[in-house]
Amino acid sequence: MGLGSFKRALWVFHIATGSCNGCDIEIVAALTPRYDVERFGIKLVGTPRHADVLLVTGPVTRPMAERLKRVYEQTPDPKAVVVVGGCGSTSGVFYDSYNVVGPVDKIVPVTAYVPGCPPRPEAIIHGVVTAVAKLEELTGEKR
Repeated sequence: MGLGSFKRALWVFHIATGSCNGCDIEIVAALTPRYDVERFGIKLVGTPRHADVLLVTGPVTRPMAERLKRVYEQTPDPKAVVVVGGCGSTSGVFYDSYNVVGPVDKIVPVTAYVPGCPPRPEAIIHGVVTAVAKLEELTGEKR
């Protein structure tokens, strides 16, 4: 399933829940002219109320746990959650920190994981496409 099968643009909201910002920089790199994800219809939006996909980076810190739940609830259905980087998947090097409540999947359901520390922009794009493909399977509609 390629990006050309989408009926409309895919809007993505990025939320950092306690990351070191390595993954965040790679997300920004995917938006630059070198990768130019907007040509495929993937667009970063400023509010979860307009998003189809949540890109989450970092382990979930205590102050961000409730905020992540709120952002997830504000995102309209059907939605996908893509965890970018090892820290969001397993809490990474922060696994035993006093202020980390765990990986993202302990707080909200996750559709796809993008491994790496930090993952390359190509991997992030692939993760978003994989999540949308899973959504299409569940809902039976093309995005």
